[in-house]
Amino acid sequence: MKQLIRTEDGRQLAVEHYGKPHGRPVFLLHGTPGSRLGPAPRGSVLYRLGVHLIAYDRPGYGDSDRLPGRPVAHVADDVAAIADALGIERFGVVGRSGGAPHALACAALLPDRTARTAALVGLAPRDAQGLDWFDGMTESNVREYTNAEAGARQLTAALEFRSATIRADPAGMVAEMHSTLPASDRGIVADAGIRAMLTRNFAEGLRSSADGWVDDVMSFSTDWGFSPEDIASPVLLWHGEDDVFAPVSHTRWLAERIPGSELVVERGAAHFGALRVLTRVLGWTSW
Repeated sequence: MKQLIRTEDGRQLAVEHYGKPHGRPVFLLHGTPGSRLGPAPRGSVLYRLGVHLIAYDRPGYGDSDRLPGRPVAHVADDVAAIADALGIERFGVVGRSGGAPHALACAALLPDRTARTAALVGLAPRDAQGLDWFDGMTESNVREYTNAEAGARQLTAALEFRSATIRADPAGMVAEMHSTLPASDRGIVADAGIRAMLTRNFAEGLRSSADGWVDDVMSFSTDWGFSPEDIASPVLLWHGEDDVFAPVSHTRWLAERIPGSELVVERGAAHFGALRVLTRVLGWTSW
């Protein structure tokens, strides 16, 4: 069920609800690129967990208005605006892939409202000291972030071209991606249901433009607007050891700096392995 919510500055955010309407609220923050229609457990599974899952399009994706120049920290205001509109005081937050830094932002900047946070297969800040940021990262992602270093104009040109290709054939993009994945990810993406979900996710997120994708990549490449060391609430960090989109070294770096965080690195798993643990993680996050 899609719901449109207005922020204080007048922007529209497209929100989707899954699971038990009056269950324990958990925000699910989508990947990059992505949308509110991204991978999530079935409604019946969420209902059994007693979870009210709330997903929304980040600015510039799907039906959410763009917020040019947004830092990662912007998410705290948007999540708070949605929670206020829904009458929710405390909640859990789960972020997968590009949603993971945003989940950590909620933990850092909404400490009185974010009960538990899980960050799955995420990135470390671009200026992470002591981390070889590109080591182990697939060529397409290295190219994205190299373009971001050259400026928004160059990145926009590159991602607009890729987005147009995906809009023309989102299923073809998922099929093409499948051939470049590590073996464990190929097994997951081979599932017809997962492929359909990914196709729908990319098609919705990039339906109008590449704006959200551009703004995500730029936000990951600049100051996040908070420090991981400032997080005080419970945090679970999960990563597949064979991930080539966001190398596991990024999450290990975060684990060393987030006080009291729990680190789980799964051998034989990669980026899409996060989908297999999502139900279990949601159970933990819903406290």
